[in-house]
Amino acid sequence: MTASPSHTIVIGVGNEYRGDDGAGIAVARLLLLRVPADVRVIEQSGEGTSLLDAWRGAPSVILVDAIQSGAVPGTIHCFDASENALPSGAFPCSTHAFGVAEAIEMARALHELPPHLIVYGIEGETFADAQGLSPAVQRAVAEVANRIAGKIETASNFPS
Repeated sequence: MTASPSHTIVIGVGNEYRGDDGAGIAVARLLLLRVPADVRVIEQSGEGTSLLDAWRGAPSVILVDAIQSGAVPGTIHCFDASENALPSGAFPCSTHAFGVAEAIEMARALHELPPHLIVYGIEGETFADAQGLSPAVQRAVAEVANRIAGKIETASNFPS
C-alpha cells in the first residue's frame, strides 16, 4: 500500500497475541479516532518489506513498537530515525528476521527513508504467548498516544 505524499502516517507495530509486543498496535488503535482525516493510522506486524511499502512517499512517519533494551518495563524511548540509526539490539527482529531496525537502515541505504521518521519504543515486560499488556506497558501506551496526538495537533514537528 503506497502512502500519499501529503499524509503523515502513524504505524503501530507488533503482535497483540505476544503480550507486550502488542504495544504499538494498541497505540495505533487509541489514535484512530483522535487524529485528523489526513493522518493515516495503520497496524503492521513489523515485517520489514511491508514497512518500506507502508511509508513509501510519506514525508512524516511516526512508528511505535515494543522494545527490549533492559530498561524498566513501561519506559518510553523516542528516536529520530531520520537522523540516526536505532540502537543496536533494542528492537528485536520480527519472526521474519527483517524487522523495524533493518527496514529503517535498508530504506536509508536505498534513499527511501521518510524525511521525518520518529520511532517510539515502549519497553516491554513480557513477550510470551498471551493477550493483553502488562500494567506498566498499558500506561505507557496511553502516554505515547497522548504525545503523538499532541504532536499531530500542533503539527510543529510533522508537517502535512
